[in-house]
Amino acid sequence: MARWLGGLGRVVPLMLLLALPGAAQQRDTTRTDTMVFRIGEIRVQARRPVTTVGGASAVEVTVDSLELGAAPTVEEVLREIPSVHVRTNSRGEAEISVRGSESRQVAILVDGVPLTLGWDARTDVSVLPAGAVHELNVVRGLSSILHGPNVLGGVVEMSVGRGAVFPERSSVDLTASYDGVGGYGTAVTTAFPFRTSGGQGLVRAGAGVRDTPGAPLASGIVESVATADALRLNTDYNSVDGFLALRYASDWGGWLTLSSSTFQAERGIAGELGTDSPRLWRYPDIRRTIVATSAGTGDRRTPLGRGDLEASVGLDLGHSEIRSYATRAYDEIIGTEDGDDRTMSVRLLGDHTLGSRGDLRAAFTWADINHDATVDGTLSAYRQRLTSLGGETVWRLVEEAGALDALRLSAGGVWDRGDTPETGGLPSLGVIDDWGARAGLTALVRGGATLLHAGVSRRGRFPALRETYSEALNRFQPNPDLRPEHLVAFEAGVTTRVGSGELQVVGFRHRLSDAIRRITLPDKKRMRVNSEELRSDGVEVLADQSWGWFSVGGELTLQAVKLVDPATTISHEPENLPERSGSAYLRVPLSRGWAVTTEAQYTGAQFCQDPGTGEDVRLRGGTWLNGDLSKTWSLPPSRIGFFGRMETRVSVDNMTDTALYDQCGLPRPGRLMRLQIRIF
Repeated sequence: MARWLGGLGRVVPLMLLLALPGAAQQRDTTRTDTMVFRIGEIRVQARRPVTTVGGASAVEVTVDSLELGAAPTVEEVLREIPSVHVRTNSRGEAEISVRGSESRQVAILVDGVPLTLGWDARTDVSVLPAGAVHELNVVRGLSSILHGPNVLGGVVEMSVGRGAVFPERSSVDLTASYDGVGGYGTAVTTAFPFRTSGGQGLVRAGAGVRDTPGAPLASGIVESVATADALRLNTDYNSVDGFLALRYASDWGGWLTLSSSTFQAERGIAGELGTDSPRLWRYPDIRRTIVATSAGTGDRRTPLGRGDLEASVGLDLGHSEIRSYATRAYDEIIGTEDGDDRTMSVRLLGDHTLGSRGDLRAAFTWADINHDATVDGTLSAYRQRLTSLGGETVWRLVEEAGALDALRLSAGGVWDRGDTPETGGLPSLGVIDDWGARAGLTALVRGGATLLHAGVSRRGRFPALRETYSEALNRFQPNPDLRPEHLVAFEAGVTTRVGSGELQVVGFRHRLSDAIRRITLPDKKRMRVNSEELRSDGVEVLADQSWGWFSVGGELTLQAVKLVDPATTISHEPENLPERSGSAYLRVPLSRGWAVTTEAQYTGAQFCQDPGTGEDVRLRGGTWLNGDLSKTWSLPPSRIGFFGRMETRVSVDNMTDTALYDQCGLPRPGRLMRLQIRIF
């Protein structure tokens, strides 16, 4: 079970890097606009908060510390993160949102390469293998304007090749799991550090396999077509993934990383229940390969102070085959769509000191997005190009002045541009320019025990190619007249140590003008249009406390979301945005290496659009209860030397078999038990 806070050693009130004496001689890899708020006496090794000037703390997760099944996906990791809403849509894709945002407004990066600059401008995290990721960082708000174009509602950064820590010895990690419906998974990851005369390096590699006959039906959920095995119809799934990563750091400070991960799957897509026109699809083949290479100079002395440069180049290749069927028997194909995606991106990032109290950071991002769609034998080509150039500064205004321990100010601006030279024969969006800005202020008081922050930002997002031009096998009407969205966001909060834990309260206010949403036309087709405004106001509360090895914590998000759309008379409610959500966990260590963890995940009521009529439907909320019992065993020394411990685990998801819906007609899985063994 991931925790919002992690074990960080003894108390260090706040590390303000580059402000400390001697920082020029030994540089931490934490960004210059970042504060690390360190809490003592917490031993759970899952999360630690990283606070950007003017923003709420991010959640930094070490993936192998989470209680996940073998060969997990990034979707499963993000479902463990506080204040992050994850749902499965009618295409079987996993979408994420924070603070009333939608999935196309959240940036996802791997080793500095943006993945959300593609055909759909969002990343299906259910097809990203988490085994390759050794660290994941989630920012709930707009922490920086330097992450590239189209970033409005948060940032997810994953490290595959990157990292600052080199293990002392080689290791092999083996995991196998089997669940109550006959699904299984196996995974292996390896790490081999090495040393040269000029530096040190690390090679990591791994592979995983998953297979399941389907998702269990929750209590009270009945399929339109009877199934003998109590599984959702057409939810079978099998996948294979692998990765290879190389990292090298020279003794003089320069570094280089190269990572490649690949994923291939065949999966069914659950058709919506309770409607005469469900989406009856299967993916006989879905693939994704991501190659990222990054290099940096390290912190170096210049004629004007100190600074560094880094560059990332990425290639994101995807292929999907969709088959549409006439009935729930899935034996008569009535439509086909094959898609090939190719996105090349380049990102340059640099920072430099501005005297003794300031730092300047700048970033340039360029992406060339290509999508070839073959629908029922007809080929159409689409292309979009995106560019972003931004800069921001951080100023250390106060250092230990009376009751004020530190005061930091950040400010910056960004310019974005996009064009669509290939549009499948439909009208082009033309060239679109936009601007963004952000300012933030952070203060540290009470001897480093309390942090106060406030920030405001303005940013735009260009419509994605799929939003504008896709017909989705005749289910959508293209709309080349879509306009960019614009978000003005404000947040303020307090983070304070309480005993051996932490409490954070953050309020936010979002105003999204020209919000893109979908509507249902009289002929039952859907189309994406611009609404006048989407308003969301809310508060996030996160808490964590530890007494020795005993730990408890939770989070709560309360938000009021309102859609202003006078031109639409059928639907007035924002889709799939619960106004209340939260979770709480309790971890109790038992004797002889045993430990038990329980968690409650609550999702409040939300609205969706009926697939047939387009009218608003209110989905009831509910609570999932999860449980986990584990034991860690010490293994006798072996000649191989890789394995020293074995972990056995029994976990149950949705213990009460509660029926919760991600979207109209799409219930989440029912109760599922899993047995797992890990040797490492």
